[in-house]
Amino acid sequence: MRQAWTILSSALNAAQRDELIARNVAGLVRMPVPRTSRPLIWSVDQVRPFLQSADADADPLMVGYVLLLVLGLRRGELLGLAWEDVDVDNGEARIAWQLQRVDGGIVRRPTKTASSDAVLPLPDLCTDALARRAQLESRWRSEAGEAWQNCGLVLTTRYGMPLDPRNFHRMFKERAVKAGVPVISVHSARRTCASLLVAMNVHPRVAMAILRHSQIAVTMDIYAQVSSDGTRKALSSLGSRIGEMP
Repeated sequence: MRQAWTILSSALNAAQRDELIARNVAGLVRMPVPRTSRPLIWSVDQVRPFLQSADADADPLMVGYVLLLVLGLRRGELLGLAWEDVDVDNGEARIAWQLQRVDGGIVRRPTKTASSDAVLPLPDLCTDALARRAQLESRWRSEAGEAWQNCGLVLTTRYGMPLDPRNFHRMFKERAVKAGVPVISVHSARRTCASLLVAMNVHPRVAMAILRHSQIAVTMDIYAQVSSDGTRKALSSLGSRIGEMP
């Protein structure tokens, strides 16, 4: 209801600016503020078996899962990452493109905002996964022969074509089922990365840079929702002090 009201109110505001109507009557409606539900996210103990399951089955999307969970990439950014954006030798990845479905087709375009662009360091787990992906792509290229479509992206189909975002989302969930961990969305995997940073007591400003949030308030919202070890220790200490009071 609130989403419908927001869209209608925005449309009527535009009509009011164009002097098509005298005032925005939707603004007179009092709408309740919905209570946002916390999305399900994984813990370290759930991330580990998920990646181990993908590794044991030689899942061709293994590198995607690693980059998603370690770097906190958005789905479009992950699928739009090209080999030319990856510097394995120096351990860096330039995030500046995204893959989207537009009018029934797959389009690679720049990220929406400048704040989304960044050069992120690649931990060994990421560089190892990228090296294995390069070997897999070389084998696929040899098997496909003239049928190979060289789109230049890191994640592709067996014939070198861009991977459909919906297919990646489906296969991500199928992997979660095989790994025996709760099924979450790809977007929740990004929040999982954020929650793991919280658990390691990473400073919010550092987490903001890694996740490339445009506003610190977005990062702090995640910090407020995730109970870190520091939070537990603080509350435990407080409870002990209260218990000592006469």
